[in-house]
Amino acid sequence: MTRMALISDIHGNLTALEAALADIARQDVNATVCLGDVAELGPQPVAVIHRLRDLSIPIVMGNTDDWLLHPQREHKRGDEAKQEDIGFWAAGQLTAADSALMAAYAPTLTFDLDGTSLLCYHGSPRSCEERIEPETPTKKLDEYFKEQQGTLLAGGHTHEAMVRRYGESVIINPGSAGLPMIHPNPGSEKPTYNPSWAEYALIEARGQELTISLRRVPYSLDDLIAAVRASGMPHPEYYLADWRWAAQV
Repeated sequence: MTRMALISDIHGNLTALEAALADIARQDVNATVCLGDVAELGPQPVAVIHRLRDLSIPIVMGNTDDWLLHPQREHKRGDEAKQEDIGFWAAGQLTAADSALMAAYAPTLTFDLDGTSLLCYHGSPRSCEERIEPETPTKKLDEYFKEQQGTLLAGGHTHEAMVRRYGESVIINPGSAGLPMIHPNPGSEKPTYNPSWAEYALIEARGQELTISLRRVPYSLDDLIAAVRASGMPHPEYYLADWRWAAQV
């Protein structure tokens, strides 16, 4: 039997990552894999990179990981300009050694879980920018998985947890460890908000028998606020707004 944890989309939120790792430690897993988007947008980009390094966790290259290695300002406006400022702040925190660590993140990773093949990617096997969602047409999935296949297909990027059948395979999205997004009903006051829980997936493989669990681990919003205050990141109130709104829902 093999037990594996999948984490994704940490986005520089060490507070959330530590909550997920503590829960994973109680699950008696054989390994943990990260599906990308490690550092950008949150208050602790370097600390997250180093935590994953120290645990020797294999990591897939996410779209924001790639952006941090080649940041380019697009002079955006409004909220997107604030996100861009935070991204450039995060890029400025990286040393040459940190960048070298990130440059070694793999486009895809494959594993054998007690005879079950697992393919890991960020957006899709062919691009870290592509999105796989519950309603993605099968024909589009056929394009995404034309070159690489597996019994289990695991990616992140959308920040929404999902388990979906695809032919004889199963697609897994563990959700976001550091920036989960909840979409209320259309027409609600806010389009999204960020709850203070860390999401991850747990896979148990025993021959052809598979168990997939989507897990949510709560953590202290006060701890995240303290981390943001101590970080020196730009636009801290903008970053915290959706978490605070979520706490009032």
